[in-house]
Amino acid sequence: MSKSLRTPGLKSLWDEAAVAKMNEAERLVYRSNLLGSDKRVTNYGGGNTSSKIWQNDPLTGEKAQVLWVKGSGGDLGTITADGFSTLYMDKLRALKKLYRGLEFEDEMVAYLPHCTFNLNPRAASIDTPLHAYVPQIFVDHMHPDSIIAIAASSDSKSLTNEIFGDAIGWLPWKRPGYELGLWLEKFCIDNPKAKGVILESHGLFTWGETSQECYETTVSTINQAMDWLEKKSAAQEVFGGNATPSLSPSERGEIASKLMPKIRGLISTKSYKVGHFDDSEAVLQFVTSNDFRKLAELGTSCPDHFLRTKIRPIVIDFDPKNPDIETTLIGLEAKLEQYRDSYTAYYQRCKNSKSPPMRDPNAVVYLVPGVGMITFAKDKATARISGEFYINAINVMRGSSSVSTYQGLEEQEAFDIEYWLLEEAKLQRMPAPKSLAGRVAFVTGGAGGIGKATANRLLQHGACVVLADIDEKALASACQELQVTFGTDFIRSVKIDVANENQVIEGLAASAVEFGGLDILISNAGFASSAPIEEVTLAQWNKNMDILSTGYFLVSREAFKMFRAQGNGGNIVFVASKNGLAASPNAAAYCTAKAAELHLARCLALEGGSAQIRVNTVNPDAVLRGSKIWTGQWRKQRAAAYNMSEDELEEHYRKRSLLKRHVFPEDIAEAILFFVSDASAKSTGNIINVDAGNAQAFTR
Repeated sequence: MSKSLRTPGLKSLWDEAAVAKMNEAERLVYRSNLLGSDKRVTNYGGGNTSSKIWQNDPLTGEKAQVLWVKGSGGDLGTITADGFSTLYMDKLRALKKLYRGLEFEDEMVAYLPHCTFNLNPRAASIDTPLHAYVPQIFVDHMHPDSIIAIAASSDSKSLTNEIFGDAIGWLPWKRPGYELGLWLEKFCIDNPKAKGVILESHGLFTWGETSQECYETTVSTINQAMDWLEKKSAAQEVFGGNATPSLSPSERGEIASKLMPKIRGLISTKSYKVGHFDDSEAVLQFVTSNDFRKLAELGTSCPDHFLRTKIRPIVIDFDPKNPDIETTLIGLEAKLEQYRDSYTAYYQRCKNSKSPPMRDPNAVVYLVPGVGMITFAKDKATARISGEFYINAINVMRGSSSVSTYQGLEEQEAFDIEYWLLEEAKLQRMPAPKSLAGRVAFVTGGAGGIGKATANRLLQHGACVVLADIDEKALASACQELQVTFGTDFIRSVKIDVANENQVIEGLAASAVEFGGLDILISNAGFASSAPIEEVTLAQWNKNMDILSTGYFLVSREAFKMFRAQGNGGNIVFVASKNGLAASPNAAAYCTAKAAELHLARCLALEGGSAQIRVNTVNPDAVLRGSKIWTGQWRKQRAAAYNMSEDELEEHYRKRSLLKRHVFPEDIAEAILFFVSDASAKSTGNIINVDAGNAQAFTR
C-alpha cells in the first residue's frame, strides 16, 4: 500500500515583539513574507495579501482609505513595500457604477490605474477587485495544497461544510476578475460570521480584524484542512497503489541525462529551452502509481498551477520494469509530435475571434514512470518553478482522490485562462530575452581567471553556466561568487579532471540533468611546465598532453554526442595559446600540446560543420592576472627562461607586444563571447589572437 506523505502542521511564526513598532504597511509586508516563505501555503508568485490603510492624501492632506494589495507579478516570500499597489478605496467602490456586466468585466482592469494612490508605479493585479470588495480590512488569498485538494474535489461544497461548518464558506468556480470580487462582497455581507471562503478549483480567502488575526486565521484554516485530509486518507491507497518500481538514484540520473537533451532538442527548434529534473519522494510516489496516467490526463485545477504547467503534462513511454532507454529515445519524436497535435486541436476547439495566436504547443511537464519529472521552460528558474507548481498539483490530486474524486478545470475554462487577453498583455510587457537566454554553457578551468571571467560574461548575456574544475576549493569559491551576482538558478559546478575519461563523461551527464543539455563548450582547462628539452621528464610531457590535448579531446567528444542528440547545432571554443603558433624557449611540451589543440579544433570544425556545430579558438598570451598556472612554477620557470625576476615578467610581456598593452581575462572572455554569439554565426575553424600583438603568432 502506498503511504501518505505526512506533512507536519504549520506553526504560527508571528512575533508580536517584532511587529510592535511597525506601521500597518510594514505589518502587511511582514505577514506576506511569513505566508510566502512556506510552499504549503502558496508557491512562488502565487497568492496575494492586502490591507486597507488610512493615510494622508498627498493632494488634500485629508485622511483617505487606501488598499495596499500585492502588485502584478510579485512574490509574497520576498516582497517589499514597493511590491504593493496602492489604490483609493473610494475610487474602487465608485467603479461599480461603470461595470457593464460579466461580458465586459475585463475592461474594468483599464480603470485600475485611475484609482492609483500617490502615483505608485506598481501595476495592480487582476485580483485587486477580490480584495477591494471584501469588506474586512485585512485579507489573505492563498493556494494551499490541502485547501485546493478540497476545492478540486467533485463534492467540494459538502466537504467544505463537513470540515469547517459555517466558519469557512464555499463559492463555485469563477475565473478571477471583477465579477468574482462582487461575489466575494456578497458572500461577506450574507455571512458576517464567516472567517473565510473556499473558491472551487482555486484557493482560499481569509480575513481578520487585525493583520495578526488574518494571518492566524489563514494558518489555522490550512492546518484544519491538513489534519482532516490526513485522518480521512490514512487508510487509503494513495493514487491506487504502486504499479511500477522506482529506479535507484544513479539509474534515475542516468535515464534523465539521456532523455533531457533529446527532449530539449525536439522542443527547442524555435527558441532555446532549459530543463529541470525532480525525483523527490512526492514525484516518485506519483509516477510509480496505478492512477497517475489517468490523473495526469485530467490536468491541473488551480489557475496558478495551470498557467505554469499548461493544459496537461506528457507521460513518456518508459517501462522501469524493463528500462530500455534506447527504445524510448527512438519513440520520443513521435510522442512529442502527438502532444503538439493534441494541443493544437485543443486550441482550435476553444479559440474565439479575440483569442491571441497559439503559443508554443510543446509540453512543459514530462513525467517519466519510475524516474521522475522533467520540466522545460525559457529559463532555469521558470522550469524549476513550473516543476514546483506541478508538485503542488500532485499534492492536490493525492488529497482529493483519497477523499473524493479529483476534477481538473473544464477545458474551455482552462483555455480562457491560458489565452486570457489580460494574461497575453502581461506576456507582451515582458522584457526581450537576452542574447544567450536559454543557452547552456560548460566551462572547463572554470575556477581560474579566464574561466571565471568567461562565465561572468556569458551569464551577463543570459546563459546558464556549469563551471568545471579540478580545484574543488577554488571551484566552490567561484561558483558562490557568481551565484551572488546572478542567482543560484543560473550556476552549477562540477569537479572534474579533464584527463579522466569517466569524470568527463559523468560531468557532462550531470550538466544535462541540471539544465537539460548543452549549447556551448568552453574548453579552457590549463596547465603549463617549462624546462630545457633535455630536462623535460616523460611525466611532465604526458601531463601537458593529458590536460591540454587529451582533456580537450574528451570534453569535445562528449559535447559532440550531446549536440548530435539535440540536433540543434552547438558551439565549442578552445582557449589555446599564442604558443600554439609561436615557439617559445624551454616550453616544448606546452607549445606542442597547445599546437595539438589548434589542430584538433580544425578537425572538429570540419566534422561538425554539417551539423551546425561550430568550433573556434581564442589564443591568449601572457594573461597573468587571476591565472592559476601563473601562480605556480610556470611563472618562475618563464622568468628564468628570459633571465629576469618574476616581478619583471608582466611588464616584459607588455613591452614585447606590438600594442604595448596588458592582456586581462576579461579580454579573452570578450573574444569567447563573440565566438559563441550569433554575431559569429558564419565562423568556424577560426582563430582570434588576443595577445596585444605578436608577429610570430599571426595566423597569416
